[in-house]
Parts: sequence; structure tokens; C-alpha cells
Amino acid sequence: MPIANFDLTNRIAVVNGASRGIGEAIARGFAEQGATVVITSRRQESLDKVAASIRESGGKAVPIACHGGKPAEMKSLFTRVEQELGGLDILVNNAANNPYFGPAIDAPESTIDKTIEVNLKGFFLMIQFAARLMKKRGGGSIINISSIAGIKPSIHEVAYSMTKAGIINLTKGFAKELGPDGIRVNAIAPGLIETGFSAALVDTEEKRASFLNRYPVRRLGQPNDVAAAAIYLASDAASFTSGSVMIIDGGAMA
Repeated sequence: MPIANFDLTNRIAVVNGASRGIGEAIARGFAEQGATVVITSRRQESLDKVAASIRESGGKAVPIACHGGKPAEMKSLFTRVEQELGGLDILVNNAANNPYFGPAIDAPESTIDKTIEVNLKGFFLMIQFAARLMKKRGGGSIINISSIAGIKPSIHEVAYSMTKAGIINLTKGFAKELGPDGIRVNAIAPGLIETGFSAALVDTEEKRASFLNRYPVRRLGQPNDVAAAAIYLASDAASFTSGSVMIIDGGAMA
């Protein structure tokens, strides 16, 4: 018997924020391990392209548009997952919003509300919907994408950092409540990952050098670095791992 089993064959996974970046990498990784992956984001057209690419590589992908801040769309998503695929084994909460970058005292109320709606309330509701289906299957794995900003707040990103800290807390709370149902709940806290979402932070050589100096491994993170951690947490290899926060940051928080 192997020490670690990362096989996800016959598992049904929902990955939100999966049309690009970290979410797309996780969805591709799950599909490579045999899972049927339901990919979601706001725009159906973007999802269709990713799903087609996954299928061309031999994977199974179902694209369903769903806004991470709209409860009615979430309810419809999980209803379809149950009716069309028979249930749910894995949820990755990845959708994120960061509409304001600047001094916290000047943050417009509308941007604070939007950040909380998607980054925190949306995660909470997605877990509620997912856990109800997982209980019917006898268990599952929920993975929340937080950030090292949730451990050490980033300047000019106070609202974003606040929600990422909240994700860590809700991860631990749900892990305690859902553990008896066989549902594991964990979080991943990445450092800077090179995606379109973070592009503005390293769009000059000076900015890039500043970040590189903070990372002992002397490189920035890539989406696949996070995907590898998600595969572990979703798989039977992590059967005794729940309520944890995996820091994937090249040593920045060491």
C-alpha cells in the first residue's frame, strides 16, 4: 500500500474562481488526478474555454457560471451538481475580490461591502451548500484559499486582509463542526502568486525586485504551487488533516 494516495478518480469537485489563475490550475490538477471538475466563475464564455482545454487533455470538466457573491446562483449551482453528477466530494473556495488598493481610512463603503460579499460571506455560503451534499456522501474535503495577508495584513489592503483572516477563522470553525460528518476543512495561505489578479503588484522591475527580496527561495509563486497543495488536501493522503492552514509562500513568513 502506498504511503500517499493522491488519486481523485470518481470524485466530484467544485472549484470556483476557476476561469484563470489559481482556480484554473487547481481544476486542471484535480482533473489530472481523475476527478470530474465543475468549474465556476462569473463568465460562462471563459469557463467554456477552460473546460474545453481540460477535456482535450483527457480530463472531465463541467463549466457552470456562478457569481461568488450571489446566493441564488450558488443554490442553482449545487442543485445542478446533485442532479446531474449525483453529489459532491470536494469544494475549493477560491473566488476573490480586491476592488480597492489604498489607505484604509479612505476606502469607500461600497468596496468594503463588495470585498466582504465575495471573499467572506460567499465562502461561508458555499460551504453551507457544499456540506449539505457532502453529508449525503458520508464526507468530503473543503479547501479555502486564504492568503498570508490574512496572517500579516498588507499595507493598503486592509479590507482584503481582513477577509482573508476571516477565511482562516471560518476554516477552523467549520472543521470543528463538520469533522464528525467526515468532512475535512482546510485553508491554503499563498504568498504572491503570479496571476492576472496580482499583476499590478509586480508590473515594474522595481516592484518585482522588492517582492523577490522577501522570498528566501528567490522566486515568486506560480499557480501550480498552490494546486499541488490543493491536490494533497483533497486526497486521501490528507485524511488526518483538518482545520489546518498550509502556508505556500517560498519562506516569506519564516
